[in-house]
Amino acid sequence: MHLASLLASIPPPPTDGFDIGPVKIHIYALCIILGGVLAFWLGGKRWAARGGKSEQMYDVGLWAVLFGIIGARLYHVITVPDVYFGPGYDGSGDPWKIFAIWEGGIAIWGAIIGGALGVWFGCRRYGLRMLPMADAIAPGVLLAQAVGRWGNYFNQELFGEPTTLPWGLEVEADHYNFPAGLPADTLFHPTFLYESLWNLLGVAVLLLIDRRFKLRNGMMLASYIVWYTLGRIPIESIRLDKAQEFTILGITARTNTWMSVLMFLLAVGLLIYAIVNRPKTPQEHAEAEKIYRDGHEEESPETAQHEVDADAAADDVKTINTDGDVDKPAS
Repeated sequence: MHLASLLASIPPPPTDGFDIGPVKIHIYALCIILGGVLAFWLGGKRWAARGGKSEQMYDVGLWAVLFGIIGARLYHVITVPDVYFGPGYDGSGDPWKIFAIWEGGIAIWGAIIGGALGVWFGCRRYGLRMLPMADAIAPGVLLAQAVGRWGNYFNQELFGEPTTLPWGLEVEADHYNFPAGLPADTLFHPTFLYESLWNLLGVAVLLLIDRRFKLRNGMMLASYIVWYTLGRIPIESIRLDKAQEFTILGITARTNTWMSVLMFLLAVGLLIYAIVNRPKTPQEHAEAEKIYRDGHEEESPETAQHEVDADAAADDVKTINTDGDVDKPAS
């Protein structure tokens, strides 16, 4: 078999899920869950390396997931309202589909914004500093995005424009996402694959940079956003799914494209600020390494044992002083 025939196209998925009794398990959901598990795993290892406890990552991460799911869905509904409320909000849509997350439709920028609120809330609740936590989890988020994008493949959604490239994506002609008016054998840009590979490369690049320069004070968070948006902007521009568009300075682009541009500019600004104000003295380096908020410092095992020993000694002295039968030396 020739290599050209092997690369003729990417076939459609054999299924989008499977049944366990009366319940259908959607592979889209499994991709999202697997991505989250990997994000927690990598983030927990990075947080422990900073001196924290890996379970703290899970404590904060649960709030990030909760807020992130809500934010992701709300952002999608707001930016693609026709499905749920009808064109021009004419009431012809189906509002109940807002809750059908398994059908797809969670927006990454909504997830990032909501997840950031969750991280802030979790850090406040557990006495942790937000920027070190964000720096620890950022590469994990990019890893989760790389895995989660495969859910779009199994849902046959969010693909790109028609292409004749040998890695073009096949979409079933009778699938509800297949664009009307195109031949049944049309191939499309596999945007899910482009973004997945870009994100995986980003994870490796960010971890290598962090190993060399120790990105602190939000530098890893900003670097993650810069990397992600550099890939997302061109990939977003070739997607075919319906989305609201805006015209700014004579340029018409999708909502997610403009959001990516805005986040890129903000991240570059934050990165420049963090570099200019990077720690220079030993005291500043020590401050940058702190992961607990003031007044919430974690005790080291040695300090805790020292306090236990001191309390025990104090109890012994108290017992001797209050025991009238203690022998006294003869005068």
